Amino acid sequence: MTNVRLRLDLAYDGTDFHGWARQKGDLRTVQGVLEDNLSMILRHDVELTVAGRTDAGVHSAGQVAHFDVPPEALEQRSIDGDPAKLVRRLAKLLPEDVRVHACTAAPEGFDARFSALQRHYVYRITTHPRGALPTRARDTAQWPKPVDIDAMQEAATTLVGLHDFAAFCKAKPHATTIRDLHSFEWVDVSTPTEPQLYEARVSADAFCWSMVRSLVGCCLRVGEGARDVDFAAAMLAENQRSSQIPLAPAKGLSLVRVDYPADEELAARAAVTRDRRAADDVQLG
Repeated sequence: MTNVRLRLDLAYDGTDFHGWARQKGDLRTVQGVLEDNLSMILRHDVELTVAGRTDAGVHSAGQVAHFDVPPEALEQRSIDGDPAKLVRRLAKLLPEDVRVHACTAAPEGFDARFSALQRHYVYRITTHPRGALPTRARDTAQWPKPVDIDAMQEAATTLVGLHDFAAFCKAKPHATTIRDLHSFEWVDVSTPTEPQLYEARVSADAFCWSMVRSLVGCCLRVGEGARDVDFAAAMLAENQRSSQIPLAPAKGLSLVRVDYPADEELAARAAVTRDRRAADDVQLG
């Protein structure tokens, strides 16, 4: 019998995880925790495909994943064929730093990774000497110097568009560093209780390894006055990871949303994305 594909919408505090992806040994990962609990509930091995493989310490409020299981795996008394009931089961088993918002039958052609149109990240940072509020300390990074947000926005604007972001990405074999950065906005979100607080809001169809944290780090160097506003644009001419660009701390970064096309366009979008990745592998291999 054909397997059923289910979509998971989830969130996690990445502080105590070694990233999303399951790793060898006993390292604690989001994928490992979820797969182990889903496999136990469904009595069937579960393998998750995710929209964005976040690094160690990075959080998410809007991660999306999918997995395939035989229909009979859902025919348990506690689930009774309704995948939505997995949310309550998982809530009782999962640790407090990971939560599944929804579990639904995926539309035909849906692929959490390849069907995605856009991924949206927010980077939260404070420059106040006292640091972040205790209630936000796990998802707010601290920068030691004051910054000029207008200069950071000017630098960020030069990076928007289709570019080779090699200087901003950690090297990965057979992977292109050409990306289409849809938007990059710096916002002052200070309040009386959280002064000198800023957010970088970054969106693209996809990001290469550590790209968002490098984009943020580049702008922070401009904002603190260590680099001119044209520094960011100049880095686009580099053909490998640049040591001039600091990697912003992981704790400030959160994947907040993943966009998908209409149901009838999901399969076509996935096919286009797969073909593009395959072409990159052939070109770079």
